[in-house]
Amino acid sequence: MNPSERSTGRVTEWHEDEAWGVIASAATPGGCWFLFDNLRDGLHSRDVRPGLECDFSYESAKQDGYDYRARAVVPPGGDLDAPWEAETGGTGFHSVLRLEFDSPPDDPEPARDS
Repeated sequence: MNPSERSTGRVTEWHEDEAWGVIASAATPGGCWFLFDNLRDGLHSRDVRPGLECDFSYESAKQDGYDYRARAVVPPGGDLDAPWEAETGGTGFHSVLRLEFDSPPDDPEPARDS
């Protein structure tokens, strides 16, 4: 994996329904894309909007028309090495699956040996 660089920028796009966005900075010409799971140090997807200032670490990676992708995005002055909240038991996306089974029917007649 490429080493990370660090920069300060401003969110120019945020696609909440797809949970990805783009950060503009002088260090990442053409923009640096990021996903909701790149958000760290108390920054949540509900906080992200165009115009938001942020610090971020990034790597060179050509994908989807961008030359850079973020590794971590934090509030200005935030800790770029902070773990993702889901890793620390914080709130990210959360879902629950509950399975319930019907009781087996009573066997009215036990099986007979022939």
